[in-house]
Amino acid sequence: MAVDDSVLLRTEGHTGYITLNRPQALNALTHAMVRTVDRALATWEQDPAVEVVVLTGAGERGLCAGGDMRAVRADALAGGSASLDFWRDEYRLNARIARYSKPYVAVMDGIVMGGGVGVSAHGDVRIVTERSKVAMPETGIGFVADVGGTHLLAQAPGELGTHLALTGSAVGAADALLCGLADHFVPSRRLAELTASLAELDVTEAVGRCAEPAPEGELARYRTWIDDCYAAGSVEEILDRLLDRGDPAAKEAAETILSRSPTSLKVTLAALRRARELGALEPVLDQEYRVSCAAFSSPDMVEGVRAQVIDKDRRPRWSPAELAQVTDADVARFFAPLHERELGLGAAREPGIARGRGLGLAGGRGA
Repeated sequence: MAVDDSVLLRTEGHTGYITLNRPQALNALTHAMVRTVDRALATWEQDPAVEVVVLTGAGERGLCAGGDMRAVRADALAGGSASLDFWRDEYRLNARIARYSKPYVAVMDGIVMGGGVGVSAHGDVRIVTERSKVAMPETGIGFVADVGGTHLLAQAPGELGTHLALTGSAVGAADALLCGLADHFVPSRRLAELTASLAELDVTEAVGRCAEPAPEGELARYRTWIDDCYAAGSVEEILDRLLDRGDPAAKEAAETILSRSPTSLKVTLAALRRARELGALEPVLDQEYRVSCAAFSSPDMVEGVRAQVIDKDRRPRWSPAELAQVTDADVARFFAPLHERELGLGAAREPGIARGRGLGLAGGRGA
């Protein structure tokens, strides 16, 4: 199998191993990487010698920091469309992972953000460690949660997903487990043992040998104010409730939200609420593709990436600058049909397909 240097592929025992290999860029995904992973999965799915697939990231800083937003910004400034092709293939890969017919084990060690969530959190067995920092941080760069992120966050207990989507905050192992973004905690010192044992052992046995209770998280004790505040019907009302709560953590959440793109916040809330109604992953990915295409041509995405990634001055100039200036029509534009350019995953999905997660392991979760 042809190998792109940015993705390392190998087989050992009954397992196929995929390693994202851009450690200098926190393994940020390029279009070539997406295509390589997709080809590997398609090939291994037809290979009876490969019974399990394991995803890891090179280096010790993280599995994957997301898509290459520098390249996306440059494409937008040049008036190109390569990013739209990238997202089309990336979202199709996310759907493939979610419906893969063989156990797919994702090692979510270190930073796992945006596109990194897309290639891991749709898998069967999602492993987090004490170093894990899992996030969908798109509102901070003038973008909107994608790669099936609105599907995952819409399924989180109560309004935890809304909190994570609007703030873009990263969570550790216990909170990733609580929110349904991961299945098992394995200390980083045992990852080598785990990945090696997956070449020979049954997935349930291999993970069972290494999994431990996760250290205590934070979100469980905030559930009361999170569920109450984020159940509001608008971003403005959510902010009012957070600021009126009298809880320092709620105030901090409000301040974080106020620093995000007003347009991204309103579109994100609408996307999450719509994702709950859509239910299945594929129609949500279709919706996210429409939203991403619209965001690509909006000023906030270019400005947000400049402020957070390029210049790193952390002082984005959002347009519009205030929530009150973002109209319902502005939000609706992000969900407009793309007609012949639609992603079309929802229409192609066979009815009745469903898949559990966790493979029956203690601590795993159902679909």
